[in-house]
Amino acid sequence: METRKIGILGAGHVGTHCAVSLMFQGLAQEIVLIDKDEKKAESQALDLNDMGACLSRKTIIRAGDYEDLKDAEILVNAIGRSRRPGETRLDMFEDSMERLKDIVPRIRKSGFQGILISITNPADVVGECLRRKLGMDRFRCFSTGTSLDSLRIKRILEEKTGYDRNSIDAFCMGEHGDSQMVPLSRVSIGGKPFLKLQKEHPDTLGKITLEELQEEVRQAGTTVIEGKGSTEFGIGIALSEIVSAVFHDEKRVWPLSVCLEGEYGQKNVAAGVPAVIGKNGVEEIFEIDLNEREKQEFDRSCDVIRGYLRQAEEMLK
Repeated sequence: METRKIGILGAGHVGTHCAVSLMFQGLAQEIVLIDKDEKKAESQALDLNDMGACLSRKTIIRAGDYEDLKDAEILVNAIGRSRRPGETRLDMFEDSMERLKDIVPRIRKSGFQGILISITNPADVVGECLRRKLGMDRFRCFSTGTSLDSLRIKRILEEKTGYDRNSIDAFCMGEHGDSQMVPLSRVSIGGKPFLKLQKEHPDTLGKITLEELQEEVRQAGTTVIEGKGSTEFGIGIALSEIVSAVFHDEKRVWPLSVCLEGEYGQKNVAAGVPAVIGKNGVEEIFEIDLNEREKQEFDRSCDVIRGYLRQAEEMLK
């Protein structure tokens, strides 16, 4: 019988809620929480085990160490502190780079050979730095990127249009941060292009602007952090959806931050793009047509990420 084992680095808000979501969906037989605060990891695992007593599928969840990663199919990187009120994700750059100096040699020494999914902010930069330093294939080490932003744009569009979010096809691209963009020309509801719907309903849908949508997506995380100190539920379900696509070989198209090697005219940068997820991780980068304005916005976002990647190379020497 196949054993699905997942390691999670970081037993804080994000790492723990990833574990919760994985357990509710019955996606793993074993989850190992790894944290520098061993007592916290042990306590989180115990609390989650108590919850697991009510679930139909059994999941062994425990605290562990990097040695446990040797036979893990998936490793989730959720180390680091929460974003503080007033901070952007890029403001967490230096702190995250310092943490990478500690975990990279430990992951390498563990002999981990699975798929690495990084969440830690700034997500695009951290995920790509991990890939480069570990020498991993770009399709087996990537970041959740604009996954959470894409869930948010569906929620926002549902609120503004009245159509159910499950009938809305929309996503964000570029940085998981302030420079992210919404390719409005690719948004559809029930298969009908949103731009066409706007023309058909000028007094309602026609009044929704791209600038308004993008600003609301950008501010969504900030609003949550100012109110409760961290985001956790949305990214937890996003992570479990990605894991499900891997374990079930779904060939699902989902926005992820993947290293680009010519796709969308970009190289030497990782940015949020639609990607096909299957048993091998990312199996294809889904290139879609963007209009000229969208291309320019995506290019600008990639330039922001690329600039921080250059700084990271210097810091991680």
